[in-house]
Amino acid sequence: MIVDRIRVHPQLISADDQDEWPWTVPCVRALVGSGIALPAPVTFLVGENGSGKSTVVEAVAEAFGLDSYGGRGGSRYASPRGRSDLGERLRLEYTPRGLAMASGPRAGRRGFFLRAESAMRMMAEKQGRPGYWEERTDLMSHGEGFLTVFESMFRGPGLYVLDEPEAALSFTSSLRLVALLQELGRSGAQVVCATHSPILAATPDAAILEVGEHGIRPTRWQDLAIVDHWRRYLERPEAYLRHLA
Repeated sequence: MIVDRIRVHPQLISADDQDEWPWTVPCVRALVGSGIALPAPVTFLVGENGSGKSTVVEAVAEAFGLDSYGGRGGSRYASPRGRSDLGERLRLEYTPRGLAMASGPRAGRRGFFLRAESAMRMMAEKQGRPGYWEERTDLMSHGEGFLTVFESMFRGPGLYVLDEPEAALSFTSSLRLVALLQELGRSGAQVVCATHSPILAATPDAAILEVGEHGIRPTRWQDLAIVDHWRRYLERPEAYLRHLA
């Protein structure tokens, strides 16, 4: 484990801020004060589009010093848009191992951030560079490229942050990622992942935080709305499709 808790100190939020995005988003408001504990080596944030889960995981990456554009720890921040408002104010409460990593030289900060929206461009730019992968991911399918990055970069104790990595993955490839995330959790690394995938969220021993109008709350895989919807849809797709006509 690298990080025990994520939070925003209340004194960093002004009265004017409270009426502005992202502080109007319920899950972001839930971070102000005591914040949210990350209770397991692998933690998933699950919620609908627009719930704020990607905003939170991106801020976690930025607070750790990972480029919001995507890439590995220890490298210089290169994103042209700079850190987000939440990323600037979010504080990570570290474990002893995490504190040693975060307070040491930048080169010793191990981790990786994969952001689905910018992943393909990031992969094309990073391939072949020292410290990255040698394979030509620009000649692969999206799913093959994603798995190459995961299997090359997700190694050893560090903080690995993923924003909807399932976007390019088939069912079988998703299972390969589940195995990798489980292995990372056992190795002393930590994973924080935003996902819509019931396959990824079923990773053994992972913690699940459900994001929505309520803010953020721990839940179980079998109680997730996405699990219920997928189960019902696969059993009787016509019960959903008839409402689309």
